Amino acid sequence: MLELKKNDDILMAVGGIDSITAATALIEKNLDAANLKKLSLIKNAEALIKVANAISMCQPDAVFVDTGSTEDGQWIREHSLAKGEEKKLAKEGHTIHFDLPQDQARLVNQTYYIINEGDKMSSLAKSVLRSEALDYIKKFMVGIMKGKTMMVGFYSRGPVGAKAAIPAIEISSSAYVLHSAELLYRNCYASFDAETERAGLFFTNVHSEGENTPENVPNARIFMDRSWMTTFATFCTYAGNTLLLKKGNHRFSVDYCTYYKVEEELSEHMFITGMTGPGGRKTFFAGAAPSGCGKTTTAMVGSDFIGDDLAQLWIAADGTLRAINPEKGIFGIVEDVNLDGDPFLMECLRGHGTEVIWSNVLIDEDGIPHWVGHGEDHPKKGINFQGEWHEGKKDADGNLVPMSHKNSRCTLVASDIENHATRFSEDPAGVPVKVITYSGRDGDTMPPVWVAKNADEGVVIGASIVSKATATEVGASGVRRQPWANAPFIPGALADYMDAQFKFFNSRKFSAAGKPIMAGLNYFLTHENRGGSGKGLLGEKKDVKVWLGWLELYANGDVEAIDSPIGMLPKYADLKRLFDSINKEYPKSLYDLQFSLYVENIVSRINMQSEAYGKEEDIPPRLFDIYRKQKSALLSLKEKFGAVVAIDSLI
Repeated sequence: MLELKKNDDILMAVGGIDSITAATALIEKNLDAANLKKLSLIKNAEALIKVANAISMCQPDAVFVDTGSTEDGQWIREHSLAKGEEKKLAKEGHTIHFDLPQDQARLVNQTYYIINEGDKMSSLAKSVLRSEALDYIKKFMVGIMKGKTMMVGFYSRGPVGAKAAIPAIEISSSAYVLHSAELLYRNCYASFDAETERAGLFFTNVHSEGENTPENVPNARIFMDRSWMTTFATFCTYAGNTLLLKKGNHRFSVDYCTYYKVEEELSEHMFITGMTGPGGRKTFFAGAAPSGCGKTTTAMVGSDFIGDDLAQLWIAADGTLRAINPEKGIFGIVEDVNLDGDPFLMECLRGHGTEVIWSNVLIDEDGIPHWVGHGEDHPKKGINFQGEWHEGKKDADGNLVPMSHKNSRCTLVASDIENHATRFSEDPAGVPVKVITYSGRDGDTMPPVWVAKNADEGVVIGASIVSKATATEVGASGVRRQPWANAPFIPGALADYMDAQFKFFNSRKFSAAGKPIMAGLNYFLTHENRGGSGKGLLGEKKDVKVWLGWLELYANGDVEAIDSPIGMLPKYADLKRLFDSINKEYPKSLYDLQFSLYVENIVSRINMQSEAYGKEEDIPPRLFDIYRKQKSALLSLKEKFGAVVAIDSLI
């Protein structure tokens, strides 16, 4: 269970401000006239006390209040350039930010939930007791902003007024962090008080990069106080660790939905996109995938792109599933982004008129960014994430240094992307979602697409994601279970989260037409693992449009499917027509490789998941019931057809 406002608020305990009177006095002492006037619009006492405690704890030389105005945005950009956090590039509106070599991905081993004695946590989460976190913050965060300017911004995680949107305060000494926040989130300074009253809560985030030296990185910490919905981050700049509006507040939102919004809302690590079907109809998707597993590519395949990373879901009064993107921009991995696979994004990155913050790519001597997989000629030398770079450069271990980090990023406002459905994205009513997908990085087991037969089996697809570790996480390796792709962001017990999923997707609040279909996606099957004669992947980026296109047809009753123990599979003729529409050959032999059931692999996967979940307390029994049912049916097929069951055998 999650108990809000339990035990001491660490920010208040360190800052020492416990009343609005004391907060007002400290704010008046530390803000100049212009910023005091701006902050005077905020009347919420709890928010002002939070800001005052951050000032008291961090001891900045000055405080800047960001109202979201054009002037304030420009001040932040110029401050970032003056500090050297960003540098201008050749293209107008483009800048480069380099994180320290030790801080270019999520610091998973230095990220903790602050918990109280007796809290039940996810077995996949790292935690620290409140007393230990308090000791760290007293040691490292008191006075951490001396000589710096503290910037304070007020944001909404979603369109203002949306049912599932929650406001948040971002406090940082990093202008790069505030610049990123302005591109990625909706500044709600003018409506912060009203939004806080509507939502009933807000999130608070406090960050400082400190001296920003390699020696400091081992002391870096990302703390998330579940009870007080406050994050603390120190000695790091990578946005995944510092722009705490993003994954830090996503964790709080997951927690809040799991315990306080059961059968009402979900907070998911999902893209949102729309596909245009026959007759011009719009069908919206929300899909989960761990970072580095094709989520952004999938989102942008849609004709009506909404978001590539996070989704807030709820059941509307009309019985439909609704979704909003808590972000208004993208913080996207750029490796392998190219004109062939990502034409809309490439137009923003190489065209004109889009503001872009680049991070950890190669910058050539003409001020032009380059990255691995961009499909263009690249320079032989430049400046990259490790400093001076030349082709053939090796690191201390003798490994070749790529021209860009695998987790290099671009940050931009999503509405600049040609296929972004800005009108839908900014609608507080959200978009009606008819398809939920789950995918990972699976080279040998599951087919490219399959649909759950019912909501319970859909939840189990989500619970059964596996993926290789990616460059988004420092200190992670190997193939791991990634339940719902939300696993790194689930604070509470997995059993509680799973129970909330079963209850949500089986809710009687759904209308018959409003209940979504739930499906699995897998882009990573290889020739070697499927008996093919070639090498590498069995598919390519452009195929994603076919898999989503088939789901769009299936969700609207336009095509039938083949029944199998793992779910409903597409017929060859339907896929062939979709491949024809993208001018690509799709031989029956490839279909057979992709959709044959490799029974031993699937059963092995079921056994692995059953064993892992069997070690958890209070996992809903229906998970194991579905695993047993699927395993029994698969073994019966094996007995009849052998270890590899051809798709035609199921017809």
